[in-house]
Amino acid sequence: MTVNSDQLLEATVAAAEEKKAGRIVALNLKEISLVADYFVICQGNSDVQVQAIATEIRKQAELLGVRVRGIEGMDSARWVLIDLGDIVVHVFHRDERDYYNLERLWSDAKVVEFA
Repeated sequence: MTVNSDQLLEATVAAAEEKKAGRIVALNLKEISLVADYFVICQGNSDVQVQAIATEIRKQAELLGVRVRGIEGMDSARWVLIDLGDIVVHVFHRDERDYYNLERLWSDAKVVEFA
C-alpha cells in the first residue's frame, strides 16, 4: 500500500496519541524546507515512555509499508529522531523539549490542526 505524507502524518500522530505522548505538534514544512513535508514533535514523561512512543510510530509506519530511513537516540531516550522520509518525528523527553524548542526554530512553519 502506498500512502501519501498526509496519511502518514495522521498515522504518526495517532501512534503518538496511542502511547499518551504529550504536547503533540505537527509543523507543515512543505513551503519552507526541502528536508521533509512535516515535522512531528512530541514528548514523553520518562525514558521508557519516549522509547514506547518511538517504537509505536516505527511500527505503524512499517505496517503502512513506509521504509523507516533511520532512528537515532533510542538508547539515551532524551531526543529520539525518526526519519520517515516525508516526515521527521522528534520524540523528546519532557526535560529536553523546551531546551531545544524546535517550534521556535521552525516558527515560519504552519501548525497542522487535528480534530
